[in-house]
Amino acid sequence: MRSIKRALQLANNGDRVVLAANDEPYRESLTLQAGRHSGVPGRPFEIVGNGAVLDGSHAVPQEVWHHAGDDVYRFRPSRMAHHNLFLDGKPVARQKVKRGELLPKLAPLEWCLHDRYVYFRPEKGRGPYQYELAHTTLRVGITLYETRHVVISDLVVQGFQLDGVNAHNSVFDATLVGLTCRGNGRSGIAINGASRVKIIACLAGDNGVAQVHADGYSHTEIINCNLLPKSAPAVVRLSGEVLVSIEDVASPANE
Repeated sequence: MRSIKRALQLANNGDRVVLAANDEPYRESLTLQAGRHSGVPGRPFEIVGNGAVLDGSHAVPQEVWHHAGDDVYRFRPSRMAHHNLFLDGKPVARQKVKRGELLPKLAPLEWCLHDRYVYFRPEKGRGPYQYELAHTTLRVGITLYETRHVVISDLVVQGFQLDGVNAHNSVFDATLVGLTCRGNGRSGIAINGASRVKIIACLAGDNGVAQVHADGYSHTEIINCNLLPKSAPAVVRLSGEVLVSIEDVASPANE
């Protein structure tokens, strides 16, 4: 198939979707739902990534930039609750601004989200259109809803406006193995509702609000993962239960 979405349309209970690790990322959002994308004990529904990249970002069009004064430029994205900006495929250094605060003074190659605009300061004598800049546009990388016995492995999920992976509700016996979830606007992995998920040997970093987010009546096991708290806390638990191998996580869960 030419897209993962098309493969999921043809897949049935207990199937395995195997990705080719192409030079170009897969630029699509995926949804796994109910019986069609579930398995049974001993025979899970699988997505095998083979190191492929699922990317929710797109290039910032040159014409959207407007000069905002003091070597700073801005553009207004279509979705603004969460966001991320990338330079040459890597997250740009960000200053976080609370609601009601004034626009901060940005250093060269810094950005912020302020008053419904993305602000970016290029290097002296350059404009933003002289850089390979991209921003988050697709909302969620992989959404799981009411699935049973699912395994997703060896996949990079990056550049989505909200979450890299979101177990939305009633997801049982889901296992995420060897994923890299980075540069997403809200969280790398979100476990919500009455979902039960194991996260094994995954890397999450440069996500906006949390590397792993847990809410609702969820149950999350985090085993041998590397969660980098530089951009946001390693684990944010609003409710639910989170079991963490503390020695393998960069910082403890926030209550």
